[in-house]
Amino acid sequence: MTTAVRGAPAAKASGAPRPGSPRRTRRRPALPYLLLLPALLLELLIHVVPMVVGVVMSFVKLTQYYIRNWSAAPGAGLDNYKFVLDFDTATGKALAHSFGITVEYTVLSVGFCWLFGTSAAVLMQRSFRGRGLLRTLFLVPYALPMYAAVITWSFMFQRDTGLVNSLLGTHSFWLIGDNSFWSLLTVSVWRNWPFAFLIVMAGLQNIPGELYEAASIDGAGWWTQFRAITQPMLRPVNQVLLLVLFLWTFNDFNTPYVLFGKSAPREASLISIHIYQSSFVTWNFGLGSAMSVLLLLFLMLVSAGYLALTARRRRTASV
Repeated sequence: MTTAVRGAPAAKASGAPRPGSPRRTRRRPALPYLLLLPALLLELLIHVVPMVVGVVMSFVKLTQYYIRNWSAAPGAGLDNYKFVLDFDTATGKALAHSFGITVEYTVLSVGFCWLFGTSAAVLMQRSFRGRGLLRTLFLVPYALPMYAAVITWSFMFQRDTGLVNSLLGTHSFWLIGDNSFWSLLTVSVWRNWPFAFLIVMAGLQNIPGELYEAASIDGAGWWTQFRAITQPMLRPVNQVLLLVLFLWTFNDFNTPYVLFGKSAPREASLISIHIYQSSFVTWNFGLGSAMSVLLLLFLMLVSAGYLALTARRRRTASV
């Protein structure tokens, strides 16, 4: 009798359902979804809607004569895409040239960013005096506002009053001609390598120090440790880093636009600037939209292929 009486309050206090009583369904609060609603609406208005409008415009002959009344623009079907991809015409040749320049620019920029970022991150792993200050200085290019940084570089590249020619003792043109490509590449690497440094440095924090200690005891040098320990352990980080840098660099518009203006030199005419000129300089929004859609499809195809390849390598390595 005493045991049964003492057990009853305990069961009631624990909240256990009584036999035969219906279970209460726990209702999910709607507040989290309501808080996400403004962000979803802004994402829809800023990215999704313009993307859909751009795809629709690519199937219309939208030129300067139909800007006031878009609905009156005649349909083009696939003519805009056929005209853009016809490399026998001046438009197709210019697009192919910009595509080649962009590929070269992207490969060099991503390669140098990864090289400088990884080297600096490995260097910063060892403790030495002034390491904190050096880390801060490395992140300054990435922390600076993009427009202010690129405008500063444009002043430095001036022929008569620029700092670059003053230091080199020359009077070279850096914003026109063949040097314009290397000027653009320099600014891009200077802007983006701290991001690679930050990501790689975060990835190095997850590598156990015992691995390096064991390798040192076995007589492995720094290059052997980097090749056998650092690189394999950083492979997942590098896979994401290279993809992000590729998408940023290949689709870069702000850097060449601020550095050169609306008309970039032919040697530094990236595909983003070429699309801008086709849309807002020649006022042929149909062709410009077709080029934008093709660029989007190319980036999606490369990204999907890259992710499939890395996933296959991970499965092979795990086996």
